Amino acid sequence: MAQTQTIAEANFQAAIRAAGCPKDQIERFLKASYIPQPKQLLFHGACRQCDQPDGPTEIGFGGARGPGKSHASFAQIALDDCQRIPSLKFLFLRKIGKAARESFEDLRLKVLGRTPHEYISGTIRFPNGSRIIFGHFRTESDIDNYLGIEYDGVVIEESTQLTATKKKQIKTCVRTAKPNWRPRMYHTTNPGGVGHLWFKQAFVDPFRKGQQTATRFIPANSRDNAFLNIEYFDVLNDLTGWLRDAWRDGDWDIAAGQYFSTWNYDQHTCPSFDVPRHWPIWGAFDYGFTHPTALYLLTENDGKIYVIAEHCEAKALPAHHAAEMSRLAAKFGREIVTIDVFAGPDVFANKGDEHAKTIAMQYEEQGITLTAAPNDRVTGWSELLRLLGDPLREQRPLPAQIQVFRDCVKLIECLPALQHNPNKPEDVLKWDVDEEGLGGDDPADALRYGLMARLVEAQEYATANIREQFAVA
Repeated sequence: MAQTQTIAEANFQAAIRAAGCPKDQIERFLKASYIPQPKQLLFHGACRQCDQPDGPTEIGFGGARGPGKSHASFAQIALDDCQRIPSLKFLFLRKIGKAARESFEDLRLKVLGRTPHEYISGTIRFPNGSRIIFGHFRTESDIDNYLGIEYDGVVIEESTQLTATKKKQIKTCVRTAKPNWRPRMYHTTNPGGVGHLWFKQAFVDPFRKGQQTATRFIPANSRDNAFLNIEYFDVLNDLTGWLRDAWRDGDWDIAAGQYFSTWNYDQHTCPSFDVPRHWPIWGAFDYGFTHPTALYLLTENDGKIYVIAEHCEAKALPAHHAAEMSRLAAKFGREIVTIDVFAGPDVFANKGDEHAKTIAMQYEEQGITLTAAPNDRVTGWSELLRLLGDPLREQRPLPAQIQVFRDCVKLIECLPALQHNPNKPEDVLKWDVDEEGLGGDDPADALRYGLMARLVEAQEYATANIREQFAVA
């Protein structure tokens, strides 16, 4: 028994060192009978990094359900931040509902059972003047109740239930006059929801790339919580589809109703490499002005397609886009005038004015000839699904036949976020960029044109071969 206890203490000390948690923080936790688990310690260590002048200002924690996210975030502000800084004011913001109120009360009793405080009308007050205000929202308009009020810090539970716009508005409230405190935000959440994309861009992608600056992300799932009842794992394992991927595995490359459900970042992306001169290169183009104009360069070798370059930008004219297209072609030792660029039908339309120049004509003036690609949406999406394969399927996995260079970031963000059209499930639901310039299906539409052009060419080649064989016979 003593030996087991010694091993547990040694493991705990090792986890503390790995997380970078300072001594005073751990002492406060232990005094309150709160013993963080390893992933929770990583979260607490990241929160203390916010104290540094060059440290982060936002910490994200989570992924799957059950790792103790809420417990850790509340303990951080109640047992550490509010105890060491007098007169601190934190907003603890959660989705409203009877269950949420009961959950918060349970959380308060568990975490603050040995810590002096008073709780009146949704506000927790500590003897040093620090306080935590329990905020809530049912709809996004409820967030307006907190705008214009100053908070030293904000915790947002279920951050992906808010759009990027509302999150930015809340952030304007995070400011302080305290000389010994840096304002900050702590986020806990699961994949999915209206804020899935902005959270992934802000926290998950920098974490994956090893390029975290203003943010830190601590991924966690139910297996990181030793105190979960074993029956809960059965509940998670019984889930199907995107819910299982999100709530059990914390997979950020999914979304509810996801169209390309076999997309997997590790299987379908690759580092860029020098494309051999004898490999063919062709272009895929989707026009926009308010929406982004998207161009991709593709190549193929040994039956596998690679998406090797990306240009995606809104509110620019053809001359600018043409220059960027030329620059991308030059990276691979090619000239854009020698590359077939396939585009959707809208670039060839004269929009009711027979004397006006079409978009294709404007690019022709820049030395770029656009070729019409088939615009069969369902066939195009079906071809992309086929190329993605299903490399992680347990029985008879299907290898991926397409890979995307990892610097094609817009396409990598777009594909896993696309949804089924509820009125036509075999088609992708149209998706426009929001007021912040986030989202949109333009990268996927451009890729579809490039894949359809290749598919039709392959079909025509096969048909020609069959005719030739019959002619010989």
